[in-house]
Amino acid sequence: MVMDEVYYIYVSYVSIACRKSDEVLFFRGLLGHLLGNILKLQHKSSSVVIAIDGLSASGKGTLARRLAAHYGYAYLDTGALYRAVALSVLRQGGNPADEEVAACAAERLDASAVRGYVDDHALRSEETSSAASKLSVFPSVRAALLQFQLNFCVNPPEGKAGAVLDGRDIGTVIAPEAPVKLYITASAETRAERRTKELREKGGDANYNAVVAEMRMRDARDSSRAAAPVCAAPDAVVLDTTYLDADQVFAKALAICDERLSGLTCKVPK
Repeated sequence: MVMDEVYYIYVSYVSIACRKSDEVLFFRGLLGHLLGNILKLQHKSSSVVIAIDGLSASGKGTLARRLAAHYGYAYLDTGALYRAVALSVLRQGGNPADEEVAACAAERLDASAVRGYVDDHALRSEETSSAASKLSVFPSVRAALLQFQLNFCVNPPEGKAGAVLDGRDIGTVIAPEAPVKLYITASAETRAERRTKELREKGGDANYNAVVAEMRMRDARDSSRAAAPVCAAPDAVVLDTTYLDADQVFAKALAICDERLSGLTCKVPK
């Protein structure tokens, strides 16, 4: 199966990722299973994937990094891919709401470019995050970044036994066959408080009211987009972190992961 065929399956899959009629659920499950099997056969991978989804500032990134460190798995912040594309567009004076411009930037993104953006403070700015949310609605952009994410799942860097990915469509689209799927959520107010604190600690001039307003707009845009809207996979465990600190979230998630991974032939390291 060549990658072009995988792409067409992917495009079909993302268009129905969160729709829930009986017919769509059957078709979605079939496509997800087919996509997962194609990738396993293509790469002959036995790596374990932990899929973590959720809205902005829900705590999914902090949790994903801690789980990856605990199990010795590779970690990928898939949101950083979209922010890197957005930052590239902005720095070239382009419009992130222009699909052709955004898709061209996404097609040029590679691993070395992503590494180059990791320590760039502008990657985490509200301007970049907002631009990333705008361009992430385009199927052409999501498809351009598909191969990067799939390769990471089936062939984790440094020969690691597994991968932890966080984003908005990991469990529903990128890794529908993942044995562990978590969906992290929190109230908009709590998430805005976290984001405002984070931006201020990094020297930014963040205003809470502006942050919460932007966050609500982004939530609506991410949840209603046609291409892979953010939502919990049917078999994901939902964790509401509104009243939990990072240690409490980690403890709950770790218990879930240990239970779901315990039956795998590829055991997790202790």
